[in-house]
Amino acid sequence: MAEQQEFHPGVSLAGAVDLEALKHQVKAEPGQAGGAPAAGGYVIDTSENTFQAMVQTSATFPILLLLWVPTDDRLFPMARALGDAVNKLNGQIQLSRIDIASSPSIAQAFQVQGAPALFALIGGRPMPILEGLPSDDELKQITDQVIPKLIQAAQQAGVTGTAPYSGDPSANDAGAGTPDPATQIPPEHAEAHQLAQAGDYSGAAAAYAKVLESNPNDAIAARERSKALLLARSATADVREVRAAAAAHPDDVDAQLAVADIDMIGGQIADAFDRLLDYLAAGHKADLEPVRKRLLEYFAIPEPTDERLKRARRRLATLMY
Repeated sequence: MAEQQEFHPGVSLAGAVDLEALKHQVKAEPGQAGGAPAAGGYVIDTSENTFQAMVQTSATFPILLLLWVPTDDRLFPMARALGDAVNKLNGQIQLSRIDIASSPSIAQAFQVQGAPALFALIGGRPMPILEGLPSDDELKQITDQVIPKLIQAAQQAGVTGTAPYSGDPSANDAGAGTPDPATQIPPEHAEAHQLAQAGDYSGAAAAYAKVLESNPNDAIAARERSKALLLARSATADVREVRAAAAAHPDDVDAQLAVADIDMIGGQIADAFDRLLDYLAAGHKADLEPVRKRLLEYFAIPEPTDERLKRARRRLATLMY
């Protein structure tokens, strides 16, 4: 497909992979030498358990959704090219990769028969781009023309947020096969981590609370508990309804807390902090306690050195007195 030709989203291209008869599987895990490119930067891996939360964040920033099989070596160049293109855009769009061999229900939801398949998600709405292996020209058109157009379409729809950064993917590649001690799950966190991975966020929050009872200084447990509480409340919320309710009821503390949750899930940490702090500054001191409690919960999530966190702590202290 030449660059000057019109791209037609949704066209079925030759080379769709039959999941029942994959002929190009490799044993290497993603990130290992010879294996699939690792996630990282603005590239994430999504499972059935985290799919709904990922869809919700597409109301904050656009998402490029790759349905693939990470042990099929024919798909590696495509995954690498898409990841490189997305990471160069510094959070204007996120690449979410889904292993449809492990998450077949997602493939069924998108009505695809095999991998790869590529969609865009803007405001929770899927837009088909292609199904099947693209040619080099087609892949270049996607990275050079289609992705910028998706970002432009998202901006026109009011989806202008920035995707959260999740670490250096090259570091993941270099260290693959050697567990990073910083990412290993402490034994006392195992139950809570397993519950969170299974999508039982309320159960995970309760389990992390038990860890904190034994060790109140466990910063990782505090962070993960806050994340679990956040997802338990709002992972399946209708983003449009929540934002509309907050706009219609600017003096309703519950409406403002709900939309701040949506901002946090979408990685818009400063927006979440400022929304609740602005609400207090506008004269809603009677709602100080629920807002303070929610902010303290949020404060456990960023790194302690995050400038957004430092500013929000100072401002909350000022508003409390």
